Amino acid sequence: MRSRFAARPARLALAAVAAVALTATATATATATATATADSRGSAARACGTKDLTFKLTTETQAGGYFLVTAKAKSGVTCYLKGVFPSASFGSAADTEVAPAEHAVSENVVLSGSTRAYAGINPKTTNNDYGKEFDRLHLSIAGDEANSISLDLPETALVDRPVATNWHADPADAVPFSD
Repeated sequence: MRSRFAARPARLALAAVAAVALTATATATATATATATADSRGSAARACGTKDLTFKLTTETQAGGYFLVTAKAKSGVTCYLKGVFPSASFGSAADTEVAPAEHAVSENVVLSGSTRAYAGINPKTTNNDYGKEFDRLHLSIAGDEANSISLDLPETALVDRPVATNWHADPADAVPFSD
């Protein structure tokens, strides 16, 4: 007959082995999860900030004329532009801020190397002779207004109810058609 005192140390030893095995499994799972999360963050592009990009502004004649903003990632930067319109204004008054020319969100544009993104800005959407003249555009990535930059316009613009397209990978998609 076995003594109940003899069985007790065996049960404690088995419980200890089970606890060690459970802890090792939990640690391995946590380590694998942390590694997978870190790997997925490292390989995915982050959202672009205004300071991550260089900008070029040109005049286009299509659709009655507009400014084409070209954004390119700085050397060594990989990021994405959300498919929304840029935060831009021609002056500090509310009536010089651009409104969206599109009513839906476009695809995100990943920028790296020579890849570019395009947004079109129509400074005047009204059919009259009214407006204010400006020679500079204040621009930032939506949500990063604290880091806005100022760009010289290629030509003076008469501004009245300006609109901007979303960021697009193809400049043909960045034409701000007005109604």
